[in-house]
Amino acid sequence: MGEVEPGPAGPLEPPEPPEAPASRRPGGIRVLKRTMKRNGSRHCLNRRSRFGSRERDWLREDVKRGCVYLYGADTATATAASTSATASSSDLHLVLCTVDTPASEICAGEGRERLYLQLHGDLVRRLEPTERPLQIVYDYLSRLGFDDPVRIQEEAANPDLGCMLRFYGEKPCQMDHLDRILLSGIYNVRKGKTQLHKWAERLVVLCGTCLIVSSVKDCQTGKMHILPLVGGKVEEVKRRQYCLAFSSAGAQAQTYHVSFETLAEYQRWQRQSSKVVSQRISTVDLSCHSLEEVPEHLFYSQDITYLNLRHNFMQLERPGGLDTFYKFSQLKGLNLSHNKLGSFPVLLCEISTLTELNLSCNGFHDLPSQIGNLLNLQTLCLDGNFLTTLPEELGNLQQLSSLGISFNNFSQIPKVYEKLTMLDKVVMAGNQLEVLNLEVLNCMSHVKHVDLRMNHLKTMVIENLEGNKYITHMDLRDNQLTDLDLSSLCSLEQLHCERNQLRELTLSGFSLRTLYANSNRLTAVNVYPVPSLLTSLELSRNLLECVPDWACEAKKIEILDVSYNLLTEIPMRILSSLSLRKLMVGHNHVQNLPALVEHIPLEVLDIQHNLLTRLPDTLFSKALNLRYLNASANSLESLPSACTGEESLSALQLLYLTNNLLTDQCVPVLVGHPHLRILHLANNQLQTFPASKLNKLEQLEELNLSGNKLKTIPTTIANCKRLHTLVAHSNHISIFPEILQLPQIQFVDLSCNDLTEILIPESLPATLQDLDLTGNTNLVLEHKTLDTFSHITTLKIDQKPLPTTDSTVTSTFWSHGLAEMAGQRNKLCISALAVDNFAEGVGAVYGMFDGDRNEELPRLLQCTMADVLLEEVQQSTNDTVFMAHTFLVSHRKLGMAGQKLGSSALLCYIRPDTADPTSSFSLTVANVGTCQAVLCRSGKPLPLSKVFSLEQDPEEAQRVKDQKAIITEDNKVNGVTCCTRLLGCTYLYPWILPKPHISSTPLTIQDELLILGNKALWEHLSYTEAVNAVCHVQDPLAAAKKLCTLAQSYGCQDNVGAMVVYLNVGEEGCTCEMNGLTLPGPVGFASTAAIKDPPKPTTPSSSSGIASEFSSEMSTSEVSSEVGSTASDEHNTVGLDAALLSRPERRCSLHPTPTSGVFQRQPSCATFSSNQSDNGLDSDDDQPVEGVMTNGSKVEVEVDIHCCRGRQLENSPTLRENFPIPCLEERARGLVFGIRRQNSVNSGILLPVSKDKTELQKSPSTSCLYGKKLSNGSIVPLEDSLNLIEVATEAPRKKTGYFAAPAQLEPEDQFVVPRDLEEEVKEQMKHHQESRPEPDSSEEGRTELAEEFDTAL
Repeated sequence: MGEVEPGPAGPLEPPEPPEAPASRRPGGIRVLKRTMKRNGSRHCLNRRSRFGSRERDWLREDVKRGCVYLYGADTATATAASTSATASSSDLHLVLCTVDTPASEICAGEGRERLYLQLHGDLVRRLEPTERPLQIVYDYLSRLGFDDPVRIQEEAANPDLGCMLRFYGEKPCQMDHLDRILLSGIYNVRKGKTQLHKWAERLVVLCGTCLIVSSVKDCQTGKMHILPLVGGKVEEVKRRQYCLAFSSAGAQAQTYHVSFETLAEYQRWQRQSSKVVSQRISTVDLSCHSLEEVPEHLFYSQDITYLNLRHNFMQLERPGGLDTFYKFSQLKGLNLSHNKLGSFPVLLCEISTLTELNLSCNGFHDLPSQIGNLLNLQTLCLDGNFLTTLPEELGNLQQLSSLGISFNNFSQIPKVYEKLTMLDKVVMAGNQLEVLNLEVLNCMSHVKHVDLRMNHLKTMVIENLEGNKYITHMDLRDNQLTDLDLSSLCSLEQLHCERNQLRELTLSGFSLRTLYANSNRLTAVNVYPVPSLLTSLELSRNLLECVPDWACEAKKIEILDVSYNLLTEIPMRILSSLSLRKLMVGHNHVQNLPALVEHIPLEVLDIQHNLLTRLPDTLFSKALNLRYLNASANSLESLPSACTGEESLSALQLLYLTNNLLTDQCVPVLVGHPHLRILHLANNQLQTFPASKLNKLEQLEELNLSGNKLKTIPTTIANCKRLHTLVAHSNHISIFPEILQLPQIQFVDLSCNDLTEILIPESLPATLQDLDLTGNTNLVLEHKTLDTFSHITTLKIDQKPLPTTDSTVTSTFWSHGLAEMAGQRNKLCISALAVDNFAEGVGAVYGMFDGDRNEELPRLLQCTMADVLLEEVQQSTNDTVFMAHTFLVSHRKLGMAGQKLGSSALLCYIRPDTADPTSSFSLTVANVGTCQAVLCRSGKPLPLSKVFSLEQDPEEAQRVKDQKAIITEDNKVNGVTCCTRLLGCTYLYPWILPKPHISSTPLTIQDELLILGNKALWEHLSYTEAVNAVCHVQDPLAAAKKLCTLAQSYGCQDNVGAMVVYLNVGEEGCTCEMNGLTLPGPVGFASTAAIKDPPKPTTPSSSSGIASEFSSEMSTSEVSSEVGSTASDEHNTVGLDAALLSRPERRCSLHPTPTSGVFQRQPSCATFSSNQSDNGLDSDDDQPVEGVMTNGSKVEVEVDIHCCRGRQLENSPTLRENFPIPCLEERARGLVFGIRRQNSVNSGILLPVSKDKTELQKSPSTSCLYGKKLSNGSIVPLEDSLNLIEVATEAPRKKTGYFAAPAQLEPEDQFVVPRDLEEEVKEQMKHHQESRPEPDSSEEGRTELAEEFDTAL
């Protein structure tokens, strides 16, 4: 479908100001409108539906102009009369307007009564006549993160925005929503169970909890029969088709038979009525229905006790509005949260029967005094408003037992709490309290629980020493307290004070049972007296140097967590405690553990990341209940024995010993743990694993032996019938283990080994889901083997190398490795993006996406985000701009999938640095959510990302609080996610935004590697440990695998992903500074490396890893040959005297040719073939030419094109004038080509070099061309290079656009200079060049091109 012709609209000028809409003619909105049909996919526009030229011109004149897409209603009704209306309303109208155009004017121009706004495919709100639709769109985009007014105008005109924001001319409503609100129809009805009554046509309505039957003619004035259905029955009448019997409950139950005409109607009524009769109490749930009023039939349901109207747009003065709710005579519970009421509906205070009222998130600034009339009220929820005070009349509610005022604007605890004696909780999380005044709490003897988390508490005030004997629970998380003395709270049982800035904590121990003080700066914790009732103590991530003495004397302590502190020893009294079940002392400086003398009940022991060299000899013999032991990241060289006699009593099931110094000597000890299910011995010094020992671990389910020096896995592993996971990457295993016969095997990782072949059984276990064989360079899989593996869900093998072409050669400046592990989850919700040759090979893109619990969004972002980045890079050179737009556009492109789902995203873009002349490349990193990137610079970690979570970003937490989101006790926005910025989750706007954090840094020679990881990785590995763990690993794949293995061994049970990018961006890595040669002589060269006209900027490179989009006019052969093409009929050649080669300069990624922001495909390698030798003789009679590969009668020359222009020459103003980018011929002026050999591969490399050799020698970056040996190849002497030059003076003119060598070469087409005539030819060429006059300076910047030829080299 092409452009749609404009309808009969007014002129293009913007509409008049909205102050005087009455002066217009009806329907006189003075804007253009267009009608566009949807294609087959719902909610999508045909891609070819666009603006016309008039609309575009009108929009460009002013950024305050734009367009509004007006959708028709999507309601699908059963009546035939509505069918045509629905079809016509599905048209999409495009209305041009300005930011000042009100909704009333658009309605008049479109012939509509009103407009509706839908956000994120959810609720639909009616717009007020004075609201301005286009301004709403612009404000929405601005809050998302768009800053440029022109870009906002462009985004507002994108029809894909409809998945986030959409305008309707009619109110849409889904059929199931309509059924839940009200079912009605005219059917045949018979009253009673007997057949004495006759069938009659009646109007039947199912609304609320009642079935209403009335006369068709007098349905409003006649007699109505109301049948309560709660607790009743709905039964099928078998003697009549499509008939239901509705019966009420009770001894005097009544029954009505209703006969329906169709099966669909019968099923709708049965489904909805069955929900009603199954209720125990009369509850009506009309939440999330976009209601402005309740249906009038609902008031006939007088038995309604609970009414849920959450997430609607309820109004006051309407027939079914809030002012009429007093008609519900038995209403006890009413939920009106998230209705945007703005002011408290006073008439609700007349419903004296209310016991529960929820008015959260309605924008209230104050409460009326009439609220004191609700004397029966027991629960009042006012969270998420703007309240600063409570009226004194609230004290009249003596039955009020629960009052929620969290996330308001209170600066102190309201005094009305003193009158509400039935309240036992003060719930004021997320307010603005700065001082904790215990004196106020002392006046409230009835209060036991105090929740003041996420306030601004900085200090505490105690006016007298009188103790408080009533408060038992206190929550002070996420405040700014530095010192806390709650010793006056002698009845305190539980205290939460995590994530403050506490240095010292003092408590009373009389009643203390649990203490949570993680993530502070504690150096001392004082509790007096000794807490005899204490069961759980968590003091992790502090600055404690020793375990408090009172903790050692606690007789009932069961859980002690002192990890991430500065401990040097563990007291004997702690380890020998007769009550301790779980001890967490990881990430300290403990050098040894005390010896155990008595039996202890310890079940979980975590001592990872310490300085241990050995474990107590009696650990396993005295801790017989020990089920979990994690001693990873120590310096253990041996393990204690578990057997004191003939039979082992060990109950150990999970053993983690990764990253130690264990050798083969420890393996026999493991036999003493017959119940072992999970064993991690990664990154140790194991060389063998005795078969007899593995044979005895029959209960083993998960085995991790990666990062050792194993050469084989014992064949006795076949006896581990319960084994489902084997991880043995990064070893020296050459024989595939016998694991494919295990009945429960699911995951096998044998990557980065020395496997050569695989012997597989006839049938594989059906449970096998993941097999990783990457990194085995010598492994060759036959087709039969691949067919056998075809049923595996995930099979990872190395891809066979493609024929080497320069456009697909992996960059020498960076290489990457990726590892993803599902952990104990049944699905992998992580995806990664890796493009080593991005944007014509001058950059790279790496990304990580974590969907937490969903796998759809990470996969979508993996497939689309590189395309979006490529488009944005071509529109802007500012890294902050194009990175931000990449995230925002990707957020939009998620469409309907991004409405309810969200994903963290991390994107790293490496590109040539044009701003910093001292740097070769710059690294731009952008992220939302919890994925992070860390750069290793000089062996030290340099974090480049920002974690957008409520716990780690106070600024973001404050922003979310200011926008009145409800943050639950587990620190999640509306109970959904702990992140404050994500891609997707549009229904949580404006709390969750897609605007990323962006940082840029120039890469230097000190930058060694880049690590990308998801939340789970960085929760278990510090930046320093991650960098130290992989900085000496040669293979990036093995490095990424190692990081994931470490995270899993350190306790990660979730999805974990890591990508390691090795960097080599120093000058020694340059591949474009090669030996060149200036050839004298009169003979002109035909173009052998010219390329086809560069593609459009919007066409991605085939080497970028992105699916390119080609014109339908281009054939498949043309597409396939475009990458490797090195000849074209679009460019002419010139004589050698002008030293011009008609082709684009080929440069390495370190020194790319500037392209003014437009990436161009640069073909870089081609193979030229001929059936005869160039001198007309058979190839057998010819001497082999160095650099030319021969295969029978076919001659093949591989040409790799690189640039050799130095950095100083590249930045020279003179060169920029002489070589403008759009003109390839002019850009190459003053250059000739040379050919050099590259390592052991016989390939000639064309090099553009300067006419003056001395000029190149002056440049540091080109001095290597004359005597310096490059790291990637040897320099061929100038005299030897002459042997590789083949000169062609005449060639047939070609119009095909691509090089194609002729099958039979005519003698006059080409000639080759024989060896015995080379010197004579050189002298003639030199003489001809010296005799030519110097070119005029006025013609310095242009070149007269000769006739164009295509000739084989």
